[in-house]
Amino acid sequence: MTQSNALIPAHAERPAAVANVAVEQQQYLTFSLGEEMFGLGILSVREILEYGQITEVPLVPPFIQGVINLRGAVVPVINLAVRFGRQAGEITKRTCIVIIEITQDQHTHQMGLVVDAVSEVLEIPSSDIEPPPAFGSRIRTDFIAGMGKVNSKFVVLLNVDQILSLDEVTVLAGLSHSHP
Repeated sequence: MTQSNALIPAHAERPAAVANVAVEQQQYLTFSLGEEMFGLGILSVREILEYGQITEVPLVPPFIQGVINLRGAVVPVINLAVRFGRQAGEITKRTCIVIIEITQDQHTHQMGLVVDAVSEVLEIPSSDIEPPPAFGSRIRTDFIAGMGKVNSKFVVLLNVDQILSLDEVTVLAGLSHSHP
C-alpha cells in the first residue's frame, strides 16, 4: 500500500495517471466521521473545500444541509453523518466539504459531503478489499462498496451512487438549478 499526498486541484483536469487506475489498485480519499474511517473512490472526488457558508433550504430531507455557491454553480450539501442516521458532528477547523460527482440516469450531478476531517489518498489493492458485511454495520449495506484493509484496520469504502435514492437525486437536481 502506498499513499499519494497530492489531491486534485479544483482548477486542474484529472491527470492521466489517475484516470488510468490499474484494475488491481484503486485510489481512495479517506476521511473520518466520528471515530470511523471512510473512503471514496478518487475518480468521483472533484475537490475538497474548507467548511464555509451553507445556505439552508426549506422543505428538504434533514440530511440535506443546504447549498453552496461553487464558482457560480449551486451545489447541494449533504451532511453524511445525518444521512447515515447519526447526529451531525461538531463543526471544527478540520471539517471539510468534499465535492463529488455522481451519475444517475445518464446525468452527472455535483454535491458536497460534510465530513469531520479528510485524511489522505490511499491506494488499496483489490486483494485487500472485502465485500460489505451482511450484518453489524451502522450504515445501510447498500451504501458500502467494500471494506478496505489498511494497516490491520478497516476503511468503509462507500458506493457514492447508492448514497442517494432516485427521488433524493431529483430533489438535489432541483436545488442545483435554483439560486441561493
